[in-house]
Amino acid sequence: MSEAVEGREALALLEHARAVVGPALRAAVESMPGPLRRVAMYHFGWVRADGSPAAGAAGSTGSTGSTGSTGKAIRPALVLAAARALGGEPGGAVRAAVAVELVHNFTLLHDDVIDEDPVRRHRPTAWAVFGVPDAIIVGDALFALAQRILAEDPHPAAPAAAERLGACVLELCAGQQSDCAFEERGPHEVSLDECLTMATAKTGALLGCACALGGLYAGAAAEEADALDSFGREAGLAFQLIDDLIGIWGDPGRTGKPAGADLAARKKSLPVVAALGSGTPAAAELAALYRGPMTEADVARAADAVERAGGRDWAQLHAADRMARAVQELSHAVPDLAAAGDLLALAEFVTRRTR
Repeated sequence: MSEAVEGREALALLEHARAVVGPALRAAVESMPGPLRRVAMYHFGWVRADGSPAAGAAGSTGSTGSTGSTGKAIRPALVLAAARALGGEPGGAVRAAVAVELVHNFTLLHDDVIDEDPVRRHRPTAWAVFGVPDAIIVGDALFALAQRILAEDPHPAAPAAAERLGACVLELCAGQQSDCAFEERGPHEVSLDECLTMATAKTGALLGCACALGGLYAGAAAEEADALDSFGREAGLAFQLIDDLIGIWGDPGRTGKPAGADLAARKKSLPVVAALGSGTPAAAELAALYRGPMTEADVARAADAVERAGGRDWAQLHAADRMARAVQELSHAVPDLAAAGDLLALAEFVTRRTR
């Protein structure tokens, strides 16, 4: 299958996930108390800051009417695809998909506060509009809502799903804490292994959990759910590697963030840490730039230094390697990989994206 065909297939899966999961997601958010609901609905892209409907958000399907402008429904699509891969009925896993998407958006709200990001998807972030306290509290509320949805789900897999999701959030928090701690350390004080561990926890854990929950709702045994989790984690690390590249070289018109935003914030992303450890003259130049605030010209020089030090090539090659590992893990849960075509299409799509 060509890359273009795979891309179209993945886009169709994402659109289907938005259509299937979106109404339940919106209903869950609309069940929140009024002041919390308004901030959450703004974050999801359904309303403007004044509470009036956002353009294109009147319906329950589509890019803004379902999961909102803040995401593409990657995680809900993985839940449904994993259920399908194990012979289950994806419709039965909708609540699990909603719970995963709520947790994802809980992390986004908190990340924007921690990183002081003023813009997400071409809109002011929730904290920039409503203030830091409201953004943090609404993030907490989304996590609580995710747990309530699973607690109220009569599906026999719901208790195991809630346990996995809770453990996943603890891991996400540990990954976020490590990411923040890295910022207090010098350019050469963060190892690549530490950075990979952090990225696995911060990004891979939730993608893995999404796949595992889909499997559980299809009746997967613990070993199969673990294999699906491992698949998602490896694919998630590939996802993070590509995301880090976009954070340096992404097109602002498509990402909604300034060019080189991660460099300007002196983030120790995977390409940067790989470059810093290369022992090249470019690595020394990059380290010097990372020791102080950067001008726009400095950011451009830092991006060039990362590339010359091999960080860009390393990240691209490592992403491909992680995807190969992901396929190997998937084969333990779904020996006939033809049955897991949707999972593979989604994983390939998110690791080939450019925004």
